[in-house]
Amino acid sequence: MRIPVRKELQLPSASFTTIELQEAHFDPNWHFHPHYQLFTVLEGTGTRFIGDDIRHFEAGDTVFLGPNIPHLWRSDRAYFEGNLELKTHGIVAYFTEDFLGEGFFDKPEMHVLKQLLEKGQRGLDITGSARQMVRENLKKIASNQGFETILELLTTLHHLANSSEVVYITSVGYVNTHKVSETERMQRVYEYVMKHFKEEIRLNEVAALANMTEAAFCRYFKSRTNKTFSDFVSEIRIGHACKLLVQEKYSVTQICYESGFNTVSNFNRQFKNQTGKSPLQYQKVYMRGGE
Repeated sequence: MRIPVRKELQLPSASFTTIELQEAHFDPNWHFHPHYQLFTVLEGTGTRFIGDDIRHFEAGDTVFLGPNIPHLWRSDRAYFEGNLELKTHGIVAYFTEDFLGEGFFDKPEMHVLKQLLEKGQRGLDITGSARQMVRENLKKIASNQGFETILELLTTLHHLANSSEVVYITSVGYVNTHKVSETERMQRVYEYVMKHFKEEIRLNEVAALANMTEAAFCRYFKSRTNKTFSDFVSEIRIGHACKLLVQEKYSVTQICYESGFNTVSNFNRQFKNQTGKSPLQYQKVYMRGGE
């Protein structure tokens, strides 16, 4: 995993752009850009990183992100191993606040849309029927062009602005504090954790990758991610465990050790702390399609 690189998206021929992504794996770079983003996963699984939030993703994952929120949909390792049966598919729409002219969203009639843009500064998970609406509308936008696409995008945003089926993603007060000059240092750390989370991860080794003492690294990591390094590693491991639980191929004990935990009791405790459920409860809720 790479640390957020600022991307400059080029939108030369339209007021906003929609891209249908169909690749062996999603972009492996953690990045941010000055555009709003509406994104849905149609196919693929992995770990999703948005700001200070980490969780498993699969087909159906749909979000609305404001500008400059670092994000990455990191495909599972199998997608990078040349398995031709595995592929990823998603649709993303990018736009700026002034894509219809400066002050457009400041007009009285656009008040609810302006509120949605403000909520997007923390990122929004889209759930329930709103998720299905966004997915279908993004498909329409991707297959059309011209004036119809603008109407479809505005209609989609209007429905989202009036929906209760959205949940904030990042924590209160989250701010992107990453600098482009720091990307190489953090890239080494994140890539190391993604590669070795199933094993014991020693703080002194990770701090050395960042060319820091252990204490300095812990302070640095907390200031940049709004969480401790140990919490970050735990979230990566729990996200992997969630994926294995929904596959129903392994016992809880097997999943515990496959995800990098040393004891079942510690695994159960940390899993419940992060998800609010025991591993078996999580599995049962998922199989019922949610509570």
